[in-house]
Amino acid sequence: MFQSFFPKPRWFFLSAILWIGLNIALWYTGGKSAGEWFGFPQGYADKPLAIGLSRFWSPAFVWFYIWFVLATLIFAVFWSVVARHPWQRWSIWGSALILFNIWFNVQVSVAINAWYGPFWDMIQKMLSSGGGPISNIYQNMLTFLLIAMVSVTMIMLNAFFVSHYVFRWRTAMNQYYIDHWPKLHTVEGASQRVQEDTMRFATIVEELCVSLVRAVMVLIAFLPILFELSSHVPVLALIGEIKYSLVWAAIGWSLFGTVLLMVVGIKLPGLQFNNQKVEAAYRKELVYGEDDIARAQPATLKELFERVRVNYYRLYFHYAYFNLVSTWYMQLDNLFGLFILSPSIAAGTMTLGLINQILNVFGNVRDSFQYLISSWKTIIELLSIHKRLKAFESILNTKN
Repeated sequence: MFQSFFPKPRWFFLSAILWIGLNIALWYTGGKSAGEWFGFPQGYADKPLAIGLSRFWSPAFVWFYIWFVLATLIFAVFWSVVARHPWQRWSIWGSALILFNIWFNVQVSVAINAWYGPFWDMIQKMLSSGGGPISNIYQNMLTFLLIAMVSVTMIMLNAFFVSHYVFRWRTAMNQYYIDHWPKLHTVEGASQRVQEDTMRFATIVEELCVSLVRAVMVLIAFLPILFELSSHVPVLALIGEIKYSLVWAAIGWSLFGTVLLMVVGIKLPGLQFNNQKVEAAYRKELVYGEDDIARAQPATLKELFERVRVNYYRLYFHYAYFNLVSTWYMQLDNLFGLFILSPSIAAGTMTLGLINQILNVFGNVRDSFQYLISSWKTIIELLSIHKRLKAFESILNTKN
């Protein structure tokens, strides 16, 4: 699954995590302002960023772009020396480009959040003081539109690239399995493993990894802001006064939902795996029946389909209460932010701009902590596919 696309997967991923961690540590312990040594303006790293597109080509951003490219180049050269791989350009540079796009879109979210406060405060001031220049509204709307258009363009370009990235990974797996087909073709559902599961595995792993990396980056970007904004919400509903209230509220609510859905959906991965097994057995018998009249007899097909029916009914039952609980939680989640802010709103200590800004930051941080909640169904499907491909590949170690 992985060695077909990545050089020495275990060491590759371990080294990638360590390299990313080292670069993050260096960046936040002096690297962020190290551009001054190379001619960047004095104090550029601490200068407030503009609320608009110009922030993305400010010295702070340009220095990050240079740092990212150099870090990726060093990593790529290291692996080209340690273990060359035919898919190395895609597995390293492709992964790096996806990582950069995730970071960039998180920064777009930060820019939009910075836009929220001043814009809605301006709206509130106009409403309470008899109006104001309409040009100010149009100018702020244009600023938002330009940021949003850049974001949408990057998202579409990234989606196009990711499609090719995933298909290259599928191609690598396909070639790997075809090269070992003489050993693998006797496995039940072998054709499905090569034709369908390879694409689904690459697609789901990419989606989950992107979501996880984005969740981590959102936390890195927005948690400091949430710590700062917590000073405006000293009291939580039902709890009372607490330091860093918004941070604790986001963590507590997200952990509650994560544990709840993990417990409720614990049976689903095994059922999904069994579902593919019984479907493959039924489909295989039908295929044999196309060429051999002695196969696919009614009694045999009835027995095989009965296994399909029983497993599907069990799946329907377990998904019914899982979906019910998850839907209840998400509906409550829509109101949780306002519920948390309700004591401060009722006390009249907040402005409209501050409310919108806090809700946006709080929502981003909460969504990051809820990674497992939003991805649980996808994780269930991935576990099922991984089990099938793992069993499929195990033949290579047991047969000569």
